[in-house]
Amino acid sequence: MVALVYYPIAVTFSYSLREMKLTRPNDTDFVGFENYVSVLKSQDFWYSLQNTLFLLAAVVILTTLCGFFVAMILSKEHRLAGLFLAVAILPWAMPPIVNGIIWRFIFFPGYGFINKLLLMLGLIDTPVDWLSNRWLLLSVVAVVTAWRSAPFCAIVCLAGLKSIPKELYEAARIDGSGSFSSFRYITLPLVFPFIGIGTTSASITAINIFDEIVALSGFSDVGKNVLIQNYLTTFSFLDFGKGSALTYIIMGLTAVLGVFYLRSLNREVEF
Repeated sequence: MVALVYYPIAVTFSYSLREMKLTRPNDTDFVGFENYVSVLKSQDFWYSLQNTLFLLAAVVILTTLCGFFVAMILSKEHRLAGLFLAVAILPWAMPPIVNGIIWRFIFFPGYGFINKLLLMLGLIDTPVDWLSNRWLLLSVVAVVTAWRSAPFCAIVCLAGLKSIPKELYEAARIDGSGSFSSFRYITLPLVFPFIGIGTTSASITAINIFDEIVALSGFSDVGKNVLIQNYLTTFSFLDFGKGSALTYIIMGLTAVLGVFYLRSLNREVEF
């Protein structure tokens, strides 16, 4: 941990306080928090942050809804339950870059699967360029990421559903409660801590999206998030000072979500 985590964190912080450009390797003057100020004043940073916040909201909503829906289906007892569970886990088990490449064929700007389907149904007259428009591209990235992160949310929610005593539903049925009332007053409140775990995990995944964006659109400016901006600043423009400062800003955003994740775990344990 010291060699692979704490030492790199300390070195990165020291870089963020210095002028560290590989184009000028001998110029490593101490500049304090000037790199942080420069990053926060950059239009590129705010553009990428807007994209990141959009992806965060879209991925969390899609992952939570789809994950809980899949969990409700998997909670039904039947002979194919094990097979359905294995199929549901597949997107989560695949590498993110592979997921991105698969979905790139689906949303290919020319005659990908989605365009062919929409043309066949008569919903569009010409193919839609999904990967060139900013908001269309971000929507596609959100769908791809949610497809990858929803299985984990489904598994967590499934564990919550399985932990609810059946006696509660039987008692509610005796008292005249219908399916909707049982879902509203029993299922949803008791599984809510588990939904919180899945949602927080999805939010951390959304902030750290990288492979899917690269697979779908490369390193273009259209759909870049803060992680892509960090990569370009550090390894394309060779500015390790600003790149390190941006790394710490991203780490701060992720740390806030990590706190909520740990609190969700604690609430689930107390329950």
